[in-house]
Amino acid sequence: MIEISLGKMVLLALIALIVLGPEKLPGAARTAGALLRRVRSGWDNVRAEVERELEIEEIKRTAREAAAQAEAAQNAMKDTLQQAHEPLADAAAMIKDVSSKDVMVKAELPAALSAEVAHDITLDERAGQMQAELPLGEPSATPHTREASHGDA
Repeated sequence: MIEISLGKMVLLALIALIVLGPEKLPGAARTAGALLRRVRSGWDNVRAEVERELEIEEIKRTAREAAAQAEAAQNAMKDTLQQAHEPLADAAAMIKDVSSKDVMVKAELPAALSAEVAHDITLDERAGQMQAELPLGEPSATPHTREASHGDA
């Protein structure tokens, strides 16, 4: 603020003593002290207000940076989600296509392959009948083992 050395202070006190006289000097000194305190407190208030404004600006700047980072992170997350969603959508479309083609194939299957299916069913029935004719509990003997057992007897 104002720099006053000891020499300047003594000079001011002598000038005030000469101008004001010894009777008014103590009252003038109190008034000057009170005025100096008001100026100093006003200056401190202004400085504190400026510091608060600077802090507020710093907080606002930090908040803007954090919002920008959050928006960038959100966009990155959306991109990642979109990249993960695309293969799933492709797979779902492929499944839908395959199932619609499968329905068409199933619809065409009886007409195109009815004779072959009927033949397979007949073969399955014959195999079932042959199994039913085999005696249960006895191992089936091959012709080669029958001859070997008859030859010994």
